Amino acid sequence: MEDVVTDAREFWRDRRVLVTGHTGFKGAWLSLWLERLGAHVIGFALPPATSLSLFSLASIHERIDSQFGDVRDPSAVDAVMARSGPEVVFHLAAQSLVRRSYVDPIGTYATNVMGTAHVLDAARRIAGLRAIVVVTSDKCYENRESLRPYREDDPMGGHDPYSSSKGCAELVTAAWRRSFFQSGSTEPVGVGSARAGNVIGGGDWAEDRLVPDCMRAFAAGDPVVLRHPAAVRPWQHVLDPLSGYLSLAAGLAAEPRGFGEAWNFGPSTEDARPVAWVVDQLVRFWGDGARWEADRGTHPHEAGLLQVDASKARARLAWAPRLSLEVGLRWTVDWYKRVGAGADAAALTLDQIEQFETLNARG
Repeated sequence: MEDVVTDAREFWRDRRVLVTGHTGFKGAWLSLWLERLGAHVIGFALPPATSLSLFSLASIHERIDSQFGDVRDPSAVDAVMARSGPEVVFHLAAQSLVRRSYVDPIGTYATNVMGTAHVLDAARRIAGLRAIVVVTSDKCYENRESLRPYREDDPMGGHDPYSSSKGCAELVTAAWRRSFFQSGSTEPVGVGSARAGNVIGGGDWAEDRLVPDCMRAFAAGDPVVLRHPAAVRPWQHVLDPLSGYLSLAAGLAAEPRGFGEAWNFGPSTEDARPVAWVVDQLVRFWGDGARWEADRGTHPHEAGLLQVDASKARARLAWAPRLSLEVGLRWTVDWYKRVGAGADAAALTLDQIEQFETLNARG
């Protein structure tokens, strides 16, 4: 299968696409990319969770059909699904922070597990639907701190409520796929789940997330304080996993049973790096006195080592990460510095998407 971004405009032109979580970091990037590709994008999400957001700065509400609502409300999900009549659904709406899940575990499960069930259940009543991509997390695995990267058939688990909720969302997705979308006499609908690594890029202002914490501290002239400098994560620029989601959606539409399963979209092995290494690069690219220091306090458990194996996506979807971690970090710092200096956030984001497409076309 060819990488869908190569012929993306042909596939996505005038296609009705519902994006849940379009006000979030990844959802905003995806909405802009789909709009650039000619899709008719309908967004459904809570208002942005932070005072600064890519959704607001890029005026995404003026570019797509944007609706505020909560995936925890099944009637609201039913209504937007029926009104939009999508051919493709990208489900990204989530409570996405590990530390917040310790503060609000019930809300985390309500959003990540029941919210996923609400989206899938509403989708099965839509005629003409061809593909659903449910975005979960690399943290869905039962993490035993193994040196071997996790593969899609490894057990689900999770030490903390967030990670566990993502494992549960995977189980919900698999159950709905088998029970409702690929059984019976009706035309099957492709339902796949996508597990990405720690995603970076411009336009993320979430609390307790490494890159936004660094950008805030550097801009203020303060040192960023690191809770777990030695923790290893699979870092990747946001455009790499998003290209995987687009490829997966095209595969699901073409062969709903052939591609209807779970997929890892992780970076190259060499881009699974310790937190301290990543921050050292951010310090280098930012300059101007940027620095970090270690936090000696006690914090809730977070995994020390996590990597995922994306060889299946490489082999069957012809997907591969295009941006090295160093380039991704440079693009990220450049985005924040330029927007902080007054650059147009939408134009800058679309420019980086165009640069990525050019790299992707070259292979």
